[in-house]
Amino acid sequence: MASIDEIAATLRSVATAGMKPKDLLGAVRERHPEASKKEVVRAAFYALIEGHQEPTPARAHDLHAFAIHERATDEEAPIRRRKLRKKAAPAPEAASVEPPVF
Repeated sequence: MASIDEIAATLRSVATAGMKPKDLLGAVRERHPEASKKEVVRAAFYALIEGHQEPTPARAHDLHAFAIHERATDEEAPIRRRKLRKKAAPAPEAASVEPPVF
């Protein structure tokens, strides 16, 4: 299993300006086939944070866009709150037709 440092180094070497997130993920998975999507996204954030010597702002922007886009797709959709429906009132019972007792 590749460490986050290795995946981040691969991301730095593979990323080019204008590269699509799907292509970037595919290029990383060619070198690290066992890496999950979540690990690659974390490595992208790590590459941005630890990559003080990033040569071009365009590459940094592409890594940032990839990390944000792919991170957002892993999250669950927000839960919408709805008001609970009130139960229907029970139907009135039919009056029994019994003769009165004296």
